Amino acid sequence: MSLFSLSVRGWGRIKLLFSLLCICILLVSSCANNQVNPSASTSGNARITIGTTSKPRTLDPADAYELSSISLISNMSDRLYTYEPGNPEIKPDLATQLPQVSEDGLIYTIPIRKGVVFHDGTPFNAEAMAFSIKRFIENKGKPSFLLGDIVESVEATGEYELKIKLKNQFAAFPALLAFPGVCAVSPKAYKIGEGKFNPNNFVGTGAYKLSRYGTDLIRFDVFDKYWGKKPENQGVNVQILSSGVNLYNAFRKQAVDIAYLTLDPDQVRSLQQSAKQGKWDVIPNEGNVISFWSLNRNQKPLDRVEVRQAIAAMIDREVLSERVLYGQSEPLYSLIPTGFDVYKPVFQEKYGDANAEKAKELLKKAGFTKDNPAIVEIWYPSGSAPRALTAIVLKALAKKTMEGLLEFDINTVESTTFFKNNGQGLYPSTLVSWYPDFLDPDNYTQPFLACQKGTLLTGCKDGGSQTQGSFYYSDRMNQLIEQERKTQDPVKRKQIFAEIQEKVAQDVPYIPLWQNQDYIFAQKNVEGAQLDPTQNLIYKNLKK
Repeated sequence: MSLFSLSVRGWGRIKLLFSLLCICILLVSSCANNQVNPSASTSGNARITIGTTSKPRTLDPADAYELSSISLISNMSDRLYTYEPGNPEIKPDLATQLPQVSEDGLIYTIPIRKGVVFHDGTPFNAEAMAFSIKRFIENKGKPSFLLGDIVESVEATGEYELKIKLKNQFAAFPALLAFPGVCAVSPKAYKIGEGKFNPNNFVGTGAYKLSRYGTDLIRFDVFDKYWGKKPENQGVNVQILSSGVNLYNAFRKQAVDIAYLTLDPDQVRSLQQSAKQGKWDVIPNEGNVISFWSLNRNQKPLDRVEVRQAIAAMIDREVLSERVLYGQSEPLYSLIPTGFDVYKPVFQEKYGDANAEKAKELLKKAGFTKDNPAIVEIWYPSGSAPRALTAIVLKALAKKTMEGLLEFDINTVESTTFFKNNGQGLYPSTLVSWYPDFLDPDNYTQPFLACQKGTLLTGCKDGGSQTQGSFYYSDRMNQLIEQERKTQDPVKRKQIFAEIQEKVAQDVPYIPLWQNQDYIFAQKNVEGAQLDPTQNLIYKNLKK
């Protein structure tokens, strides 16, 4: 074999290797270019990736009653009324002004916005809004009672005028119309009829339209015919992660632009500490979610008001805040959150915090001794680390301060079973949270305290307090709730809510514990991260 032929073969192999190397480099480069790094610095109108662990059950607004679903719907929809960030007062959205209310307080006349179209091109008008409200009620979804118990009729009295008649006076009704489920949906895409839901699609009038609905990724594209201010971004991807740990790691590795719902308190604390070093931004928000302790007045020893009052006196909210939530909460002394002007810290005024002497005095008055202690079972749904830790801290507090007069027995059960049984009176006391349906003090009182059927002897047999597991019944409380619902005068309403709160502190069917503080974590190149007053992340203000 000649030297020349060997050289040619060798050169041929070199050319082949070089070609293969170029192809590999090209492929690697191509693959790298196709990998989306949502956190990389891009132009101000780039897509945003939001990381969350909240997996929606449905996208049908007539059946959505979980925060995971409601949050998505709120960003694809418009309602008659909505909220500005940081302001609990409603403002017109698909309505052009606040309702005109008849003298008897039963008829609400609402002017409707012109020039709006649905995502499928269908024109929006009063008839379409009437269809949407009727469907919300008549399809009998999970939240249907919100309007079904209140609204008698809905009709379009003009192409752009809506008239709603109520069964009974309800001063907070306009705020209820801001609930995301009471949004406009296309009459061409949906049907009215019990159980006729469309869980995997959404056709509304909002700034975004749904382009993909997967189990781990939901994609929103900007609606080019949106009537209002266009989003600051080109669209949003919602990445659903299986756990708080995965969300925490995804955000730290810059795989998502925004992390919101749900991180454990220790993960929040870690991200807060890194934010102080300039790695990312943390946006704290005063929440409207409350955590409370429900006490079943039909179960011994909680049938004695002195025992319920003793528990209220012994609680140390500062200890709970620090040991359970690492300070990521605000101590709460009423069922009504601090953001409302009617809020009164009635539990603080009546019992203080960590008032062990008062608690022991009340327990002795009820006949309990070290040899005959009051033993109270605490139940909570499994899978909630904060509630589990709360129960442990409460038990330790009683052991440390009550000198054997009061003991807590901790129990847990799977969450579906827990919420099914809670209204049946099986649990002596429960640790739960409340996510408001709409922003009005009524939504923190009526669902807890109203009772349509019951007596002082038997407790509540049908009503809000039965559903919440306290079985509280009071004729006076029922009268007060009826009065606040009928009263349009804010001064008189505030006086009524003051008496409601004082009576709760006296009778102690519930003990308020804390008010959640929510945190959004955003990469340094992301701006505009905000929550609305109902704790929904606002997508259209986000930009890079």
